[in-house]
Amino acid sequence: MAATGIPHFQNDAGVAVIHVGAHEFMCIGAKPPFDHPHVFLDMGSDNEIVCPYCSTLFKYDPSLKGGASNPPECEYHDDAKAA
Repeated sequence: MAATGIPHFQNDAGVAVIHVGAHEFMCIGAKPPFDHPHVFLDMGSDNEIVCPYCSTLFKYDPSLKGGASNPPECEYHDDAKAA
């Protein structure tokens, strides 16, 4: 688990719904430095959840791989940590 990490998603574009390929992930709101507290969201057995900070609706899409999203620009990768 440590090697793969938890997927992070952001909503700079302000879309109403982000489809994701994971039931457990982090929502950061917008990209830093305009992000909100990074909140862990767990859908459990449900297929959708609303972020309590930014009110983004996330819907599970089984056709997407773990860290993937639709729209794809909502996937967040911390490039500073990768360097």
